[in-house]
Amino acid sequence: MSKLIIYGIPNCDTTKKAMSWLQKNNIAFSFHDYKLQGIDNKKLAEWCNIKGWETIFNKRSTTWRELPAAAQAKLTGQETAIKMMMEHTSIIKRPIVEYNGKLIVGYNESEYKGLLK
Repeated sequence: MSKLIIYGIPNCDTTKKAMSWLQKNNIAFSFHDYKLQGIDNKKLAEWCNIKGWETIFNKRSTTWRELPAAAQAKLTGQETAIKMMMEHTSIIKRPIVEYNGKLIVGYNESEYKGLLK
């Protein structure tokens, strides 16, 4: 059985909610903290190819909204989105759950149940 990995930052309420749900349901997982461990281009490209960069990139984040308009204007597609996400990991949608080659982006209890059957 593959290992479930949850990607996020520890102070994110949505990440906390996802980890709490997994713990409550006795599902073992490892946690990848973007702030401490970073994220590489290869992993972001893999996720973007599966779900689309628009799903992985969080334009609702405070980090995105605080970027100057000139920096925001540089977002033109997947390549620039990945570069921005590597520079500003808080722009990555949270959490991302990876299990058996599948991804769930954000917290969605029904998707978790379906993934982990």
